[in-house]
Amino acid sequence: MEYETIIVTKTDHVATVTINRPEALNSFTKRMLEEFDYLWKDISADDDVHCVVLRAAKGRAFSTGVDVKDSQTPEGKIMHDNIWTAQDPGDFLGPKANRCWKPVVCAVHGMAAGGAFYWINESDIIICSDEATFFDPHVTYGMTSALEPIGATYRMPLGDVLRMALLGNDERIGAETAKRIGLVSEVVTLERLWERADELGRQIAAKPPAATQGTVRAIWESLDQTRTGALQTGLKYCFLGNPIGTAQVDRWAIMNNAKKWEIR
Repeated sequence: MEYETIIVTKTDHVATVTINRPEALNSFTKRMLEEFDYLWKDISADDDVHCVVLRAAKGRAFSTGVDVKDSQTPEGKIMHDNIWTAQDPGDFLGPKANRCWKPVVCAVHGMAAGGAFYWINESDIIICSDEATFFDPHVTYGMTSALEPIGATYRMPLGDVLRMALLGNDERIGAETAKRIGLVSEVVTLERLWERADELGRQIAAKPPAATQGTVRAIWESLDQTRTGALQTGLKYCFLGNPIGTAQVDRWAIMNNAKKWEIR
């Protein structure tokens, strides 16, 4: 596919995906839905990609959700007129919705509003810049806020999700609060954001892909299962993935080398 709304580069087993509509606050359009729908399937099938870094073109926002103006045009309509045919935009935008189990590191800057949570909710590691803010404006405009906050309940405490959804445009979650409630795991300066996301992506990509993808799939699929069912499925994934993953790495060489790590 010839990408128009995103930029995709693949180097050293890392696919870097940049949402690229800064002039429209990186809002998504029907075209972007189509491109992400293709992208996640392409990345999933590309065994040379071990990890994804998802970011947005520099400017005021990571994303403000759907492009309201473009979606009002006949050719730009996001949802099908037939309510029984209409699909949630997240079915196209989210990696897990597209059964892509490559680890995703998401780097958020500026405003992350409404539909931006389609990406945030389905990322594995989320970091943000110190000026990032998170909010959901739906109810302010008379719209039920459902899909994005439901996804957010798997990351944030219920009370914080409800507060964000019900206050709409009247309050934003700042970077430090986002870290405190578990929405993000790290806050860095805006200048350092892309570099740090790339560092994390490369650290993950250097590990055996059978192990990282199996881990992502086992954990995410557990969210739709009972505890017992999730443990049983997870054990099967260990049986399936471990022989492949251990063959992809020299375990004894790693154990005999001096250990290096960061403390978070």
